[in-house]
Amino acid sequence: MSRSLKKGPYVDPRVVAKIIKAKNNNDRTSIKTWSRSCTITPDMVGVSFAVHNGRRFIEFMVDENMVGHKLGEFSPTKTFKAHSGKLAKDVKEIKPPAKSTK
Repeated sequence: MSRSLKKGPYVDPRVVAKIIKAKNNNDRTSIKTWSRSCTITPDMVGVSFAVHNGRRFIEFMVDENMVGHKLGEFSPTKTFKAHSGKLAKDVKEIKPPAKSTK
């Protein structure tokens, strides 16, 4: 469910303060945040963020295409291992063995 248009997008005030401080000081270091629900606004373009995914911080640089999305969308919380099931087993068996270097 989306946020009400009357309220506008949610932007964490602590993140905004860090952005203003970084832009005034020409600071290029990543802004660390746990606020995954914060919406990316146009004034965040060109700033690098380190967003926590539950285990570690994932760094990325904000560009124009990211405006309107949430910070958490660019910091995945789950690691994809492989698909399971009969088809995955068949594909794994067909794969040729790796050549050894002797």
